Amino acid sequence: MDEFLSENEQWERVKGWLKQNLPWLLAGVAIAAVGVLGWRWWQAREERQLLAAAASYETLVKAFDKGDLEVVITQADALTKDHPDTGYADQAQLAVARLLADNKQPEQAVARLQQLLTTTDDSELALIARLRVARIQIDQKQPDAALATLAAAEPGAFAPRFAETRGDALLAKGDRDGALKAYREAQATGAAVVDVDLLTLKINDLTRS
Repeated sequence: MDEFLSENEQWERVKGWLKQNLPWLLAGVAIAAVGVLGWRWWQAREERQLLAAAASYETLVKAFDKGDLEVVITQADALTKDHPDTGYADQAQLAVARLLADNKQPEQAVARLQQLLTTTDDSELALIARLRVARIQIDQKQPDAALATLAAAEPGAFAPRFAETRGDALLAKGDRDGALKAYREAQATGAAVVDVDLLTLKINDLTRS
């Protein structure tokens, strides 16, 4: 038994074990070192990518504030191509759509938003995009299309905003009772996420006449 072995015998056993297992131990250490270096390289790469995306998005925001549609589109498309897995890319496409709509290019705005709906992994952002599509469709006198757009998704926390937009679409169709019902639904559930004053005006306009 080991406790009765002399020190020399124990040492010989240790040397034998090391001789047999040292290559495997060294290989394990090497693999672990490579893994640590690889992880650090990956982290550094991700940080560089994120910083580059943030810088590109900052350029986009400045161009958006100036109304520079060309630069906004260029930056947004670059973000989508080079940094598709960052939140910046999705936000950039929302900005492009907003500016396109403001520049009386609703078809292009809707195309951007609908593309975003198929690519984003952010469920809340997808609902925002869907709302914007519906509002553009209402502005384009396409209330039925807007209602279909709204009905194609569960609104979740955006239910009050969906209800208000549905009311706008119904009013555009001439369905005043349906619009009033939708507005009241939005008013009852969405004080924190809708413009309460504007919603009250819409309701008052319908109830006075």
